[in-house]
Amino acid sequence: MKTILLFGAGKSATSLIDYLGKICEENEWKLLVCDSNLALAQTKTKNFLAAEAISFDVSNDEKRHAYISQADLVISMLPPALHFLVAVDCVAFSKNLLTASYLDEKIKTLEAEIREKGLIFLGEMGLDPGIDHMSAMKMIHAIKNEGGKMTSFKSHCGGLVSPESDDNPWHYKITWNPANVVMAGSSGAVYRENGEKVETPYTEIFNDEKNIVDVPGLFPLAWYANRDSLSYIDTYELHDVTTFIRTTLRYPSFCRGWNKMIMLDLTNKNDHEEIKNCKTFEDWLKVKKNKLASHAGSDFNENEFFNSEFSEQINYLGLNEQEKIPVVNLDSGLLLQSVLEKKLVMKPEDKDMIVLLHEIEYSIDGENRKTRSCLLVKGDDQVHTAMAKTVGLPLGIVAKLILEEKIKLTGLHIPVIPEIYEPVLQELEFNNIKFNETTETI
Repeated sequence: MKTILLFGAGKSATSLIDYLGKICEENEWKLLVCDSNLALAQTKTKNFLAAEAISFDVSNDEKRHAYISQADLVISMLPPALHFLVAVDCVAFSKNLLTASYLDEKIKTLEAEIREKGLIFLGEMGLDPGIDHMSAMKMIHAIKNEGGKMTSFKSHCGGLVSPESDDNPWHYKITWNPANVVMAGSSGAVYRENGEKVETPYTEIFNDEKNIVDVPGLFPLAWYANRDSLSYIDTYELHDVTTFIRTTLRYPSFCRGWNKMIMLDLTNKNDHEEIKNCKTFEDWLKVKKNKLASHAGSDFNENEFFNSEFSEQINYLGLNEQEKIPVVNLDSGLLLQSVLEKKLVMKPEDKDMIVLLHEIEYSIDGENRKTRSCLLVKGDDQVHTAMAKTVGLPLGIVAKLILEEKIKLTGLHIPVIPEIYEPVLQELEFNNIKFNETTETI
């Protein structure tokens, strides 16, 4: 009997566990789901006879070794910093490993051992990164096979609230790690545009209202550039394109509001001393407002800054209220995170929405063309989210393909090669995760 060991049963693992639970029952395999919260793991696995919930501290070497050594394939949905701990054991015990996270430099140091042992370690196998890589490379390879020469590549992806559940002035609800929402864009961004390298600092990431894209079947959305687009030029083998950018999508009003939150310094992770005497949310906002006014001087117009849209957003979060700050000794970033977790929460009946859009411009036979490929996925409810589907299903599908020996690759990979993306995208279509592609002459 083959055994799959999954670390992590959080929000993004729901659809993965559902998929693997069914697959393991069909194939008489076993699924072990390990989470620090045993009750959570039990809730996710209770419908599957082939699945078992377990719980232990992943830093416990003895327990971790015992379970990894008995598995045939390991999937880590742990926080990225913990992947290496699992990866080292997978090499030691000759086990294949899958993650949805970016491949970091520590994992890459294991590449030679992974190859020598004939293992497959596959990272970036979720949504973004993951489905974005697979769908982009399918397009890129098809255009190259036609003899096309690409000039521009733009890839936009966002986890959003679905229009029917959009009931707040931020037009956003949290479907993934709230800490990542607070710190989005904080490292700035670098990309290529019209042949030039563009570097955007954190203070300007959300500030460009020209960054709007029309989404087929939806409405215009705003985008902000991801931290490092340039590193994927090599990955996608698009060295000659004049524009290359990967972005995150939001509703336009979110970007306008979040830009002002950054200007107010409400995302600061190092301002404990500055705000330590704040007793209420109103105190906190006042300290930050005074700081901004002091720095901006005569250029600061409070009425213009706190226009009707932003005032509504601030009021929705309760930042003008005399409610006591519940936890002392926080920095602004952590305090804001606690507010978002309370105010921008998904209700049980709420639906989220994934939007992924690739735009590729190229020339072929003297004709300039633009191909757009768009994916729209809506969640079912607060638990069975579009985010969980699109992050979890690619991992589940590729796990099955590896155990069935339909993917026989070895080494350290991300899903940019046909042996991986073709069968995975094909099965994703069976699960209603399907792209709509159009091409026009420009």
